[in-house]
Amino acid sequence: MVASDFEFEFDGKECQDCGGKCCTGESGYIFATIDELIGVSEFLGTPFDELTQKYVRKVGYKFSFLEKKSIDGWACVFFDDGIKKCRIYDVRPKQCRDFPFWEGHKKNKIADGELQSLCQLCKGVKCTKIS
Repeated sequence: MVASDFEFEFDGKECQDCGGKCCTGESGYIFATIDELIGVSEFLGTPFDELTQKYVRKVGYKFSFLEKKSIDGWACVFFDDGIKKCRIYDVRPKQCRDFPFWEGHKKNKIADGELQSLCQLCKGVKCTKIS
């Protein structure tokens, strides 16, 4: 997949065997909308109130999934370290579905060193500058 605002290509087929490198590493936020949280609640068969109390934190006016210590640093609370897969993959939030096509990775917003780091992190990202 190629998006014109980015200086890389992405092959989503590489995600199959990656081991969830985009789900682990440095601490950060995994934002989800109320509708996405409802979808996760239904998918897991967990009451919404229980889901939000156990797995979600409020960040300003937004909601983020909690993180947990992982073999590779930090991970989303729904990342399974044993099988290296997301437990809610089918209903994961937009932020996760959109990776690596995030605003901060667009042309003129990502430095060359950051682009190289992204390419090393994600084997689906093909680090060839697109003209």
